[in-house]
Amino acid sequence: MRKKKSSWHLKKASEIIRSGGVIAYPTEAVYGLGSDPWDRKAVLKILSIKKRSINKGLIVIASDLRQLESLICIPDQFIKTKILKTWPGPSTWVLPASAQCPYWLRGEHSGLAVRISAHPLCKALCDLAGPIVSTSANLASQPSLKTAWKVQMQFNDQLDYLLRGSLSGNAEPSSIIDAISDKIIR
Repeated sequence: MRKKKSSWHLKKASEIIRSGGVIAYPTEAVYGLGSDPWDRKAVLKILSIKKRSINKGLIVIASDLRQLESLICIPDQFIKTKILKTWPGPSTWVLPASAQCPYWLRGEHSGLAVRISAHPLCKALCDLAGPIVSTSANLASQPSLKTAWKVQMQFNDQLDYLLRGSLSGNAEPSSIIDAISDKIIR
């Protein structure tokens, strides 16, 4: 019975993403806000909800590398091997953005932050919906929210759906590393 309920909620969340909606969902360490990365209007809604500048750029998560291929360029096999050793997992890598990568995802940067999530709900959601925007559920420069209740209280009716679930238990959000320079951004 519980599995069917989970499956129904995942299907509903993926349908909302594919139809241009914005959802909140659990990730490894915090709740995230997500949408279809190709849907400009949905991504701009996330930025508006968070009061976040479009120039900062966003993270896109996926269930496998294939889902990210149209957004990024992996310069060589060495870098590909390096990042794949950490995925799925809590490492977010900044890779050169492809020519097709929209400005609303990368902001003023030439790269895009991407992650193959190890969180079972994120993976299942990406399996159904494709890659999704993943930014912490909070107002810009405010603490990230770690419970569905706090997300509901903060964002009330601004979201199209709240996918409830457990965080993976990581103490901090994913690390963000520049894949070319190995510089730790976060």
